[in-house]
Amino acid sequence: MIKEVLKMGDPKLLKPSEPITEFNTPFLKTLITDMHDTMAALNGAGLAAPQIGVGYQVVIFGVTHNPRYPEAEPVPYTVLINPELTPLSGEIEEDWEGCLSIPGMRGIVPRYKKLHYRGYDLDGTIIDRTCDGFHARVVQHETDHLLGILYPMRIRDLRLFGYTDTLFPGENVQDD
Repeated sequence: MIKEVLKMGDPKLLKPSEPITEFNTPFLKTLITDMHDTMAALNGAGLAAPQIGVGYQVVIFGVTHNPRYPEAEPVPYTVLINPELTPLSGEIEEDWEGCLSIPGMRGIVPRYKKLHYRGYDLDGTIIDRTCDGFHARVVQHETDHLLGILYPMRIRDLRLFGYTDTLFPGENVQDD
């Protein structure tokens, strides 16, 4: 079921999330289905449970072709529960980000270029991956939501944060 995405300013987005302790439950299956439906309906690259008002450590992400990120390389569809991230180098890359919880805006956000992540899928099977580029950016962005962090909190220069239609006039950049 498509859920309403909470917007920046809602206190639920600022609270750290609780870990999942039981896997493959009806609650978890419904949550993941709702997250998937919501992300797909909004052309999102990812979604965290807190964005639909559920304070658990669950994120989903994946991109094949996305009109919001036409230049992005494919990212495999993933359900990631209780994620742990480890940067694999100190190399930072700055790039534009948007967020379904901050519609119509974009900002330049620094992120680790390459990282390792570990967590669990719906059934409790371990997911253990190394990634870089857009994939690494998406994982970091979604995991930040579980810590109560929204991307504008990471922006170093607020001159590089604004409304999409003002930042990219005349371009067909999708609303977030």
